[in-house]
Amino acid sequence: MKRMFDLAAASIGLLLLSPLLLIVTILIKIKLGSPVLFKQKRPGLLGEPFYVSKFRTMTNKTDEHGGLLPNEERITKFGSILRKLSLDEFPQLLNVVKGDLSLVGPRPLLMEYLELYTPEQSRRHEVKPGITGWAQVNGRNAITWEDKFKLDVWYVDNQSFSLDMKILFLTIVKVFKSDGIDQQGYVSAKKFTGSTTAGESSSEDSYEKSRSSR
Repeated sequence: MKRMFDLAAASIGLLLLSPLLLIVTILIKIKLGSPVLFKQKRPGLLGEPFYVSKFRTMTNKTDEHGGLLPNEERITKFGSILRKLSLDEFPQLLNVVKGDLSLVGPRPLLMEYLELYTPEQSRRHEVKPGITGWAQVNGRNAITWEDKFKLDVWYVDNQSFSLDMKILFLTIVKVFKSDGIDQQGYVSAKKFTGSTTAGESSSEDSYEKSRSSR
């Protein structure tokens, strides 16, 4: 049932949004150049890799040694607007149609994080990753990594069609409010380097909050 809903909703969404996607594509081409899409390998269901697609929001500016500058120095005002409105996420509807992503599920993160997860945190890969998820509507990038992972695992254990509908509704609200897009001091979120004891204890508070807000 979930796959059928994902396929139908993503296909209809791509059709209805095609004029907007065309406009964004043209603007990115003019303001940022090619490529228009940013593709990166991410872990999917059971950690199997796939390439996620997003609209490009940063330049390719490099330092004197040829290395890419930090994200904070490459993000443009136009790119910030795309992120604020979550327009950069729309190409992931193609990933949903292909079956790599679901509309709702734990966000697919970097491949390098796989070896850093605790056994409990790695359970977030027991379901297909999603464009949005329980962690995104409960803080997004404004909460700690441990909080996010606890919320992701909570979703794995409590997933249902009604919960997915609630998350999709709350996602729309979050987009209009532009809540939790960036972590303080970072363009999006600080890189995950492994859990700490303090982080694990703070995640318990977020877990209890998620249970009471359902």
